Amino acid sequence: MRRVAVVGIGHTQFVSGSPKTQLELLSEASMDAINRSNLKPKDIQAIFCGNVLGDFSEGQGMIQSYLADNIGCFNVPASRFEGACASATMAIRDAYMWVASGAYDIVLAGGVEKATAMGTALATRTFAMFHDARYEYPAGFTFPSFFAMLTHLYASRHGIALKKLKEQMAMVSVQSHEYGIRNPHAQFQKEITVDKVLNGFMVTTPLQLLDCCPFSDGAASLVLASEEVAKKLTDKPVYIAGVGQASSGKLSSQYKYLPRLRAREISVKQAYDMAGVGPDDIDVCELHDCFSIASIIAAESLGFADFGKGGELWENGGTRIGGKIPINISGGLKSKGHPIGATGASQVYEIVRQLRGDLVDQGRQVEGAKVGLVDTLGGDGVIVNLVLKSE
Repeated sequence: MRRVAVVGIGHTQFVSGSPKTQLELLSEASMDAINRSNLKPKDIQAIFCGNVLGDFSEGQGMIQSYLADNIGCFNVPASRFEGACASATMAIRDAYMWVASGAYDIVLAGGVEKATAMGTALATRTFAMFHDARYEYPAGFTFPSFFAMLTHLYASRHGIALKKLKEQMAMVSVQSHEYGIRNPHAQFQKEITVDKVLNGFMVTTPLQLLDCCPFSDGAASLVLASEEVAKKLTDKPVYIAGVGQASSGKLSSQYKYLPRLRAREISVKQAYDMAGVGPDDIDVCELHDCFSIASIIAAESLGFADFGKGGELWENGGTRIGGKIPINISGGLKSKGHPIGATGASQVYEIVRQLRGDLVDQGRQVEGAKVGLVDTLGGDGVIVNLVLKSE
């Protein structure tokens, strides 16, 4: 298989209540990525697009086809991917496969969502469709309740006092906001404190408001190219060195592993093995922090901490710039925002910028970063992992 590089990136502001349509947001990010690749729309051979709730938020299906026409990529094959929050990462993984196989030389991949257009009630209801619709949702499952249950289970399984675990979780949110302030694309650009997290509105015990990421509107896009083409377009190619993807069934079928998500461990091993790296080789990571407890659980399954010890990474500063493994220096989903179908592409965008050394002026550059990891969780357990490397 051929080496594949990211040669251009585009990103909109992540906001609540965007006046733009999904098509306008995705077109903006996509044209930005194409222009930064020193290409024209006619050079794009295929489009891979993540989008989840466009049918509900705007009554618009098949956005990938309208994107192709809207930006001048006339008649190219365009595919939409739906894997809840992992949709854009799935799209990027498939785009990588098509270029690596030799079928295409230059493709566009990304994602978009306008989750806030639906309002809280409808957004919560439609998002809950990504639990099992026959047994889980009718029993009252929503994603806050899912992660609240995992929080209780985590504390019980590892013998950690819930009060102590909640303090560690609060540190996760505080750090995300600290770096989100420095990210001009972030939805929330304000500091918070541990006390503010712990004294916040209770969403579903023990998760409080500032343990939870927001719904967001936004888009992000990337141009992927074969190594031969990439070297003609940019002097800073960032290569996708490893990819992994695994799936889980409904939550009750995962009882042997919870609060771990077995699919994550399978997926990240695929990505590590393909890239020829391990957890100790990762310089910077963007992981899926939809809830503060999700960060702790993910960090352990990605190999950055022993099971039951993930919260200590945030306690001792190991996840900050200069620490053992800088995590979510973008602000993560918690501060940067979570436009569901765009999140994975935004995570890759951030890793690409880190590996290019582009973030010095924003005060959030991980010095010397050469290897980055993306981790995206969709629904009850569709996991996609990507390892990226710079030269």
